[in-house]
Amino acid sequence: MLKMLALAALVGLTGSAAAQDLNGKEVVYHAGSATLKGYFVSAALQQKRPGVVILPAWMGPTAFSKKVADLLGTYGYNALVADIYGDGQVLSDTKTAAEKSGYYKKNYAEYQLRIKAAIDALVAQGADANNIAVIGYCFGGTGALEAARADLPVKGVVSFHGGLTRDTTRTVTPVMTRVLVLHGDADQTMTHADVENFRQEMRDSKADWQMDIYADAPHGFTEPGSKAYNEAAARRSWVAMGNFLDEIFGTQRSVPWRYTLADANAGK
Repeated sequence: MLKMLALAALVGLTGSAAAQDLNGKEVVYHAGSATLKGYFVSAALQQKRPGVVILPAWMGPTAFSKKVADLLGTYGYNALVADIYGDGQVLSDTKTAAEKSGYYKKNYAEYQLRIKAAIDALVAQGADANNIAVIGYCFGGTGALEAARADLPVKGVVSFHGGLTRDTTRTVTPVMTRVLVLHGDADQTMTHADVENFRQEMRDSKADWQMDIYADAPHGFTEPGSKAYNEAAARRSWVAMGNFLDEIFGTQRSVPWRYTLADANAGK
């Protein structure tokens, strides 16, 4: 299915490139003494394409996050699924996931450093250093916002049902990158006060930001096969992300952002 999508979608960012197979591989990189193992996808069209770092949810770099990278590859992007925990760990239980993700949420500076390491690894694989975005899901969506708060070298960040809260003792600093938040109105992990506090943070930081809120969409609404999956919200948020990437990178395409991750799953 992904090859079929590639035939339709690999019409370059300007609508002129020929379809080619994706090249997915493991990439080993480092953050301090930690060995990290990301999953890199290149459309193999040319070097210096825009790049997207994908921050996975709290279970680590699962098949879902790799499918996101594969789909981004079909649109002509270089994409890297980041490894936050180290050694490419994919967790098997929510208790461990809560502990590990909670550590990085609390020690946000370490989270930011590991995100920066993923950005550097993506650039080392040939992505255009001047055209990088960070997107993330759940825990990864929290990380995408941390990338913006840390003023990492990216043009934009996208948070899919990510955590919006922050320690109120932290100083609000200017956010220079563009921010897109894709949030479910039925997200049980965020209160209305949390949403409003985040909006105020964005105002105070003078950010160029946007928030889309999807009706009846709970936390984790993007992942097909999960109890939280909301097809309409997943489809609309994917299109919103794609349009955002085209805007921040100044790209044009003849193929619209119409494919969902459910399409990718259908081919597996």
